[in-house]
Amino acid sequence: MTTRTLRARDPQVAVDSAAFLLLASTLVLLALPLFGMSGGGTVQRVAHWIGVATLVGAALVCRLLPPERLDRWHVGLGLGLGSVVLIAALNLATADSSAGAQACYAFPVLWVAVHLRGPAVALVTTAALAADLITLLVLMPTAAAIADVVFFGAVLAVIATLLVRANRTQDELVDALQRQLTVDSLTGLATRRAFDQALETSLSRSVPGGTALVLIDVDSFKSINDNHGHPIGDDVLVHLAAVLRHRIRSDDAVLSRLGGDEIAVLLPGCGRDVAARRAEELLDAVRGEPLPLPDGTLLALSISLGVGHVPRHSRDRRGLYCSADAALYEAKRAGRGRVALAPA
Repeated sequence: MTTRTLRARDPQVAVDSAAFLLLASTLVLLALPLFGMSGGGTVQRVAHWIGVATLVGAALVCRLLPPERLDRWHVGLGLGLGSVVLIAALNLATADSSAGAQACYAFPVLWVAVHLRGPAVALVTTAALAADLITLLVLMPTAAAIADVVFFGAVLAVIATLLVRANRTQDELVDALQRQLTVDSLTGLATRRAFDQALETSLSRSVPGGTALVLIDVDSFKSINDNHGHPIGDDVLVHLAAVLRHRIRSDDAVLSRLGGDEIAVLLPGCGRDVAARRAEELLDAVRGEPLPLPDGTLLALSISLGVGHVPRHSRDRRGLYCSADAALYEAKRAGRGRVALAPA
């Protein structure tokens, strides 16, 4: 079990839901004396107002502190376990072993099952059943207490399990959708959406050396499709992506397929001359690794590359792309199979 498995699936949603549930529980607790359900003794009254103060304090914490910080502190798990302890204390203080009192344990368990992950749900559910058992053993005959806990525990465990499984399925669907948005299904490179986000992040950080962009086109790609068929054209893109990926470190560059046969290499913190040298290295690598065809022959590949660069403090996203695009077309006009560097 890692600390991440005990954290919220969505900290903001979890905190909002917790604050609402805590305030709703406060109102319910405040209303109990109106129905004569909080007991009339001093101990009962003290327990009642301690419970109210605890709920209000927890709601204020959820409202005043940033959700991410609360999540790092595992406040979600703490709320679940703390609620179990509070419910047990109130039930003992008021000597309440009714079905309604036991049903209160469902609130923290269901909240945790909706907003946290499996291990946290298991901890809170186990704590709720243990607290319910201890409370009932104190207030009821042993046989009746065990019978109540078995029935209530089975219902609670089934509901929690179904919610956890539903959330896991939802998370898998969200992850799959996220991959579709950020990973090109053919080449495995980043999509245009992911590239745009990375470019925006790079320019907003004012990294030393500035930011370089290399745009790449496959030379005579239309002829490859016409002469060998579109499946071979797809093979060319997959092969090219693999060759480039082997020459580019993912920790200092973003390799993206922008569309068709256009590929981009974003180089944050890379100077203009260094970017030009790296582009030459990519050109040589593609020349040195032809694509094996199904008939055993080799298809030599050639690419044209345009290099654009903006200085450290520039946030000219459009200017960077336009300069790299103009350099790419300059490389094509000059005979293809070469690198062109945009003017400084």
